[in-house]
Amino acid sequence: MDHAAVLALYDRDMREGARPESSDSRVERTGGVVRHVGGEGGWNGVLWSDLDAGSADAAIAEQVAFFGGLGREFEWKKYSHDRPGDLGQRLTDAGFEAEPEETLMIGETSDQLVDAAPPEGLRIVPVTDRAGVELMVEANAKAFGRDGSWLRDLVLARLAAAPETIVAVVVLAGDEPVSSARMELIPGTSFAGLWGGGTAPAWRGRGIYRALVAHRARIAAERGYRYLQVDASDQSRPILERLGFAPLGTTTPYVYRP
Repeated sequence: MDHAAVLALYDRDMREGARPESSDSRVERTGGVVRHVGGEGGWNGVLWSDLDAGSADAAIAEQVAFFGGLGREFEWKKYSHDRPGDLGQRLTDAGFEAEPEETLMIGETSDQLVDAAPPEGLRIVPVTDRAGVELMVEANAKAFGRDGSWLRDLVLARLAAAPETIVAVVVLAGDEPVSSARMELIPGTSFAGLWGGGTAPAWRGRGIYRALVAHRARIAAERGYRYLQVDASDQSRPILERLGFAPLGTTTPYVYRP
């Protein structure tokens, strides 16, 4: 994999050429910035920017004013290769708070087409309705130790409006949800995004994460996606590297709360 070429393709298709996440959201391009304005309960933020030392502060102030006028918290998703080099410090100086850094990791879908079934006694179940979403939310809460209502809203909205753009799954031990994950598919691009893979502490270390990656990779391959993309935490990065994913940089969410 040509890392520089794939990163450039990712920037072009997934950031600069981003699509709205739902029918009631929109993507706007203004002043060297691509921003996403979410619908009811949706995500708001800056996805891409092409700035320099002379234009960055004004562009940051413009986005603060814009989202502030809507009364919305928003995120500036900064990547390590974004310009200018001190963009993160400029965001902090403007009142943004940096959240934990993640690693942008990309792998070839074809490399993940392996026989990686879940451990004996567990099964991967597709999530297609409200009952499945509730199981998914329960598993997510167990895995990450926080309220999962945001996930309920996201998955239900996507299943209702554009079911072809999301693959959601839950792992069950009997009737108990112990893990969940989703994959977001953007038509017309080469990338399928892997999100939310999390397992309840008592079930970790048994190969569930690997099985979920392989399961989603098979679906992505069937639908013609060449690459799998993950914003990896420090916990998941070593696993993904062992699976052949390449780190192409880092990404840090900078959040502005009015």
